[in-house]
Amino acid sequence: MSVLIGSLLFWALATVACWQIAARCAQARWAKMLVPALFGATLLFLWEGIVRGLNVSPVILPAPSQIAARFVDSTDVLWMDFAQTILKGALSGYLIGCTAAVLVAVLIDRSPFLQRGLLPVGNFVAALPIVGIAPILVMWFGFDWHSKAAVVVVMVFFPVLVNMVAGLKETDPLQRDLMATYSASYGQALTKLRLPAAMPFLFNGLKIATTLALIGAIVAEFFGSPTRGMGFRISTAVGQLDMPLVWSEITVAALAGTGFYGLVAAMEKAVTFWHPSQRSDR
Repeated sequence: MSVLIGSLLFWALATVACWQIAARCAQARWAKMLVPALFGATLLFLWEGIVRGLNVSPVILPAPSQIAARFVDSTDVLWMDFAQTILKGALSGYLIGCTAAVLVAVLIDRSPFLQRGLLPVGNFVAALPIVGIAPILVMWFGFDWHSKAAVVVVMVFFPVLVNMVAGLKETDPLQRDLMATYSASYGQALTKLRLPAAMPFLFNGLKIATTLALIGAIVAEFFGSPTRGMGFRISTAVGQLDMPLVWSEITVAALAGTGFYGLVAAMEKAVTFWHPSQRSDR
């Protein structure tokens, strides 16, 4: 009991110290990355202390140190699963779905008939649960990454489409009248006025789609996959009670999702530097 109390007291003091450092540094410009890192370290310290202090079984909740050791021992497997799920399934589906959504949004903008007919259907399809769509697409496209990419296409297409259609309507009527006064064609007005104005909306959709792409690719692998992939590995590791490996796969997915989102956010900052939402951060 004394060991337990001492361990919990140590981790509590470490937590308080980390939070005090974060509070002192929160206003500094260089602390934008330090403060989230301290918060994350605090959560890991608490996690490690509680698991070891209460002697929790690794089957229920492994300690971060156990997950890290399993991660290091399984780098080959984790990379193979990452390449199968993220690079092939999620990324290819993301690129196909987002590109198709932008092209269809331009067509909808040109045709009120398509706007009235396709958007309600899109809202209906977007509301369908992934657990109902994934098995069907796996049967259609097979067990390899192609079916996972198809699931991702379905999941990311309509959020990007809705945001892009809303962005194309964002321009002011006076701006459109000015382009018409200059005898600008639809293509010229689209490329010089409406597409730049739609970029903030488009990137909102793209950032939402990054999360949906990872979820879709991983969940789809639960319904059929070759002997590799993050979803396949998680399901088999759970059956073998290898929870450190499960958490290692979750860590890879979290890191990939964070990096993917950060990449899209960096592209947004570079493309929409003129927008007030970007200028206000400087």
